[in-house]
Amino acid sequence: PSPNAEPFKRWLAKVGYERLQDISDPERSLNRARDYWQKMGRSKEWIQQRMMGQEIRNKLTDYWKGHEIEKQDEYAILTNIIHTEWTGVSVKQHKKLKSLKTENLRDHMTDAELIFTALAELSTRQIAESVQSKGLEENKVPAKKGGRIAKDARLALEKKTGKKVVSKENFKLNSKKNKVLK
Repeated sequence: PSPNAEPFKRWLAKVGYERLQDISDPERSLNRARDYWQKMGRSKEWIQQRMMGQEIRNKLTDYWKGHEIEKQDEYAILTNIIHTEWTGVSVKQHKKLKSLKTENLRDHMTDAELIFTALAELSTRQIAESVQSKGLEENKVPAKKGGRIAKDARLALEKKTGKKVVSKENFKLNSKKNKVLK
């Protein structure tokens, strides 16, 4: 027993209780994520796109998991192929462009970047399913083709609007918004 430890123990108990509630009602986790993004100042439209993109990503990784993609670095390799194909830069270069270090790249993407990422991943999964690709080498082909579909759409949009889709724009919190989360 220590007066310094008591607040920490109460916090741990509260977090544990919340996680147990999430297990019995997973929608709570989704709502909490939505609330965090809203507190950060994200629009409802951006939040919807981010959540839709995550669902598309989950379906792709589920496909890979069931088709002999097992190692974490294999997921990273395929993801980087898709990303590089549609954006023209690697995931690492894209994070550098946005001045990100440990932050999640998708949480700092613009609406358009989220949509094109989702299109690339959706296309990749559907192509992989149609040819039943298995393993890393076979899945590299649908990854490149899926990324190419999003690239073609990106280039067409950029031509029509005169604006680049891949940008250095990010969503770093200012100190005032950061205090809201604390």
